[in-house]
Amino acid sequence: MPHAADSPRDRAPRRILVAGASGAGKSTLARQIAAASGLPFQEIDALFHGPDWTPRPSFVADVDAFTSQPGWVTEWQYDSARELLADRAQVLVFLDYSRARVMRQVVARTVRRRVRREELWNGNLEPSLTTIFSDPEHIIRWAWNTHGSRGELVADAARRRPHLEVVLLRNPREAEAWLATTYPFHSGR
Repeated sequence: MPHAADSPRDRAPRRILVAGASGAGKSTLARQIAAASGLPFQEIDALFHGPDWTPRPSFVADVDAFTSQPGWVTEWQYDSARELLADRAQVLVFLDYSRARVMRQVVARTVRRRVRREELWNGNLEPSLTTIFSDPEHIIRWAWNTHGSRGELVADAARRRPHLEVVLLRNPREAEAWLATTYPFHSGR
């Protein structure tokens, strides 16, 4: 007879990071995981960006406080918090999507946010689209320039942390399938 501890809910990971290039869909998948698992989600950009896109001085302390909980879901980014996050996570889900897919997604998202003047974190808005030509850290340029390095970061984290399970997902269908198999007890789908 199975024990209560043998239920899928008890075997599912409780400290989850979602990694990938900017625009790959980290926040979207992290929200879906949180909804399916019942774990708290914190968008890490909201902790990092203060008004006028200034880094918040309490960023690392806020990440530390959030990840001190027994269960959580967030994205894996920002060098100042990356080690702390990887040390505490059980699973790192890596959205290793093609550059073409990521660029389509980040361009569409950036244009939509700018045209609709969507408020992002702490009152920030996407800058004018023309800043892609003048700002080397414009999100579209950043996504293009850093796309290839995300896999190296994930591989390094896994090498240095034997406890960290890495889940490699190459497209949204694989992400949907992983979510459905990892959290089959969620009835919201």
